[in-house]
Amino acid sequence: MRYLIAMIFAIVFAAAATVFVSSRVATWVVSQQAFESPDEVADLHMLVFMSVNLVGLVIGWAIGWWLGDFERPQNEL
Repeated sequence: MRYLIAMIFAIVFAAAATVFVSSRVATWVVSQQAFESPDEVADLHMLVFMSVNLVGLVIGWAIGWWLGDFERPQNEL
């Protein structure tokens, strides 16, 4: 059950990062740089976009893994 909860949280956080955060962060990072070709702009934008999505996925997985720990067996005396 813990894996399922972690996967659900990972998907939700990755989707939220994709919709709300990634494009804004990637655009901001690209605007801070000077480039010689449009390909460099596209490559950096893609790299930052996917990196932010990956970070959102990992954060969601970690939170889901932590919250899914409710089934731990209790020590019986």
